[in-house]
Amino acid sequence: MDLTKHAFFEGKITPLGEAKINIATHGFLYGTAVFGGMRGYWNEEKQSLFVFRPYDHFRRLLNSGRMMAMNIQYDEESLIQLTLDLLRSDNWRQDVYLRPTIYKADLGIGVRLHNLKDEFCMFVIAYEPYVKNDTNAHVTISSWRRIDDNVIPARGKIAGAYANSALIKTDANRAGFDEALVLDHNGHVSEGSAMNVFMVRDGVLVTPPVTDNILEGITRRSIIELARNELGIEVVERSIDRTEVFIAEEMFMTGTAAQVVAVTKIDHRPVGAGTMGPITTKLRSLFDDVVRAKHSKYQRWNVEVK
Repeated sequence: MDLTKHAFFEGKITPLGEAKINIATHGFLYGTAVFGGMRGYWNEEKQSLFVFRPYDHFRRLLNSGRMMAMNIQYDEESLIQLTLDLLRSDNWRQDVYLRPTIYKADLGIGVRLHNLKDEFCMFVIAYEPYVKNDTNAHVTISSWRRIDDNVIPARGKIAGAYANSALIKTDANRAGFDEALVLDHNGHVSEGSAMNVFMVRDGVLVTPPVTDNILEGITRRSIIELARNELGIEVVERSIDRTEVFIAEEMFMTGTAAQVVAVTKIDHRPVGAGTMGPITTKLRSLFDDVVRAKHSKYQRWNVEVK
């Protein structure tokens, strides 16, 4: 895995090897950190790197921080500028993944959120496919439940909450599946281990609402807009029953790292014809053009690293 040579740490861009936290740091001991996942896409024709929807990503990061009683000196615009400065420092000329994080930085023992110092950091890695079998994924329905918003905020990216995702992902992979679907406390389909979920039923694109313990995904929001405005597909946000996914015509998962992953089999049952369907195929292709700044209508979503 290719890592950036530099990181943003404790208020400045510094060599990655010097960006270190103490093992007594509160965020490390208790999972009291929030993070984002952003992507930069290399456009070969334009010979330029474009960051996809950074304002939206940083807005969600700051909102996650508010849930965890965090306050940093940066707003969305200043965080975007930091991102551009960091990417320029290593002159990336390929697809990359960025990990901004806000964490409780004090040292010592004591479970709380108040009266602690908050710090911001960020590093970059070269992109590697999140789900390698992303056109023909076989998933299972996990025995683990999705965390409830009254337990840990599901709509934010809270570091400690991803122990839930890790349990789900590892059990699915060890059982031979590419991914998993996770049910919420009401038995409705919520998410994948760390991805939003869509299915097609009777030509309608259906996805769980933000009140069903899902992450308020940036890719999810983008796909909804593209499906409605570019493909003319009706999109409905509603709860999804477990058995509905067995009779769906198509299913796919979305996320910043995963992009659009076609699900063709669920617990050994084929989804539709058992191959990636036409709506999923069109959305994958359209999304790839949009994130690489090849679609003029959506260039407002792309920030060029100049």
